[in-house]
Amino acid sequence: MKNHLIKLICILSLISFGANAQITKAVIKTSGNCESCKETMEHNLKFEKGVKSVNFDVDSKMLTVQYDSKKTTIDVLRKAVTKLGYDADSLPADPKAYNKLKDCCKKDGHSH
Repeated sequence: MKNHLIKLICILSLISFGANAQITKAVIKTSGNCESCKETMEHNLKFEKGVKSVNFDVDSKMLTVQYDSKKTTIDVLRKAVTKLGYDADSLPADPKAYNKLKDCCKKDGHSH
C-alpha cells in the first residue's frame, strides 16, 4: 500500500510538472537542400534545451520546431540553426560552420 501511494505521488508530480510547459511551434526558413541537411538539423536541434520535436521539410526548406517557450526562444533556435551552417530566416549561416558542410548542403549544392 505504501509503495502504491509513493508511485501515485510521483505520477501526479510528473503530470503537474509537465502541465507547466508552454509548447510553442516555430517555422524557420532555412538554406538546407537535402536529406543530409535534414538529418543534421533534426539530430542536432533535438538536443537544444526545451525542444520537443523537430522536422525539416526538404522540398519547402522549412524547419518546424516544437519547443517549451519557458525554456528557450525562437531567436535561440534560429541561432542554433546558423551554428550548424544554415541560414535561419534572415540570419545568415555561421561562415565556419557553412564551410564545413558537404557540397550538397551548400546553397549552390546539388541534391543527391
